Amino acid sequence: MINDVLEYIEKKLIVSCQALEHEPLYSPEALLAMARAVIEGGASALRANSPLSIRQMKQFFNIPIIGLYKKDYEDSDIYITPTKLEARAVIFAGADIVAIDATNRKRPLGENLKDLVDFVHEHNKLAMADISIYEEGLNAEEIGFDLVGTTMSGYTPYSKKSDEPDFELLSKLTENLKIPVIMEGKIWNPEHIKEAFERNAFSVVVGSAITRPQLITQKFAQMIPTSI
Repeated sequence: MINDVLEYIEKKLIVSCQALEHEPLYSPEALLAMARAVIEGGASALRANSPLSIRQMKQFFNIPIIGLYKKDYEDSDIYITPTKLEARAVIFAGADIVAIDATNRKRPLGENLKDLVDFVHEHNKLAMADISIYEEGLNAEEIGFDLVGTTMSGYTPYSKKSDEPDFELLSKLTENLKIPVIMEGKIWNPEHIKEAFERNAFSVVVGSAITRPQLITQKFAQMIPTSI
């Protein structure tokens, strides 16, 4: 089953269907409608946040789900599936792949990253490392992650800051890792996807450019001249 999931998402588009509590599309109905729309458009897998969303999407759609559970802890800046508690919830909600922040930052509750990966594997699920720099990708492979995503590039204090996808990081990872590398982060147009696959991305995740209409609209609105 694990190998089947990887084969299913290889060289495919994955769409992140998420909304934060303060955003307009934050409701089970809206997220399900969003997921249905992107599947009709060609998405082969979904990335979803929270046990509720994961459970509902698995119930309605027969495609792989990369699941995560965002939660804030006072003793850490890590919030993507930060502890075993969140990982357990993602697993039992039915996710096929558990996405985990695998950056070098201090983890909450003193937990160990390798223990978290082992916990996911004990439940026969794949573990995806959301990393921000090359060294984190190397570490993720070494401690047993099944795949790596460039998700956190630009979101840690020590990673590259840019409005563009971190293709440099992608290339370095695909050239040196044996595990699949997923391109994720700041993918805003089809040309970005084309370049990602040319640089040997295993799959590409697109989020905001498809599923956050307030940000998409903002990009258009910003192009209106202040005076004509």
